[in-house]
Amino acid sequence: MTPAVGFDLDMTLIDSRPGIAAAYRALTARTGVHVDADLAVTRLGPPLRTELGYWFPPEEIEDAVATYRALYPEYAIAPTVPTPGAIEALEAVREAGLRVVVVTSKLGRLARLHLDHLGMRADELAGDLFAEGKAAALVEHGVRWYVGDHVADMVAARTAGVPGIAVATGPCSEEELRDAGASYVLPDLTPFPALLREIAVGSRPASG
Repeated sequence: MTPAVGFDLDMTLIDSRPGIAAAYRALTARTGVHVDADLAVTRLGPPLRTELGYWFPPEEIEDAVATYRALYPEYAIAPTVPTPGAIEALEAVREAGLRVVVVTSKLGRLARLHLDHLGMRADELAGDLFAEGKAAALVEHGVRWYVGDHVADMVAARTAGVPGIAVATGPCSEEELRDAGASYVLPDLTPFPALLREIAVGSRPASG
């Protein structure tokens, strides 16, 4: 299997805050339960049920999840844009002869809508996974480095036994990402191609 670089999705490859906020506002309109959309998008990363648990009683969370996911394609896809350097980062992975694997807490079919809308091609996509839960997918798909914006992404990388490359484009600070075990911390994906060239060359086995 050709080695891969793994990427988280929300706030790593895509800035989904405008779209997710719109979906939460639509959820409020549909259910009558207030969700502070502006607050919710400041803490993207954990699974949807975690956020909805702040707003809905436990017995209503599963219905809220289903309603939100039904609204999501209409409200959340079009407003979402790539994060700075994301397109170039994916190009750099391909130029290095590596595969792109996206491992995200977002439901896989919704993640696919984002990737297709923005023309971001992934060789593999694994969804509905968080923190240590991502590690099995990273190992299964031959991920050599995992890129993410959340401390839980660094936990995933550490659990899978691969270096974590952190981008400070999400809710976690550079210090928090380092403390979570990031091997590299970048302000965004703009410097990623240069870093990949450096670490990919260093990881290649010597030719005989």
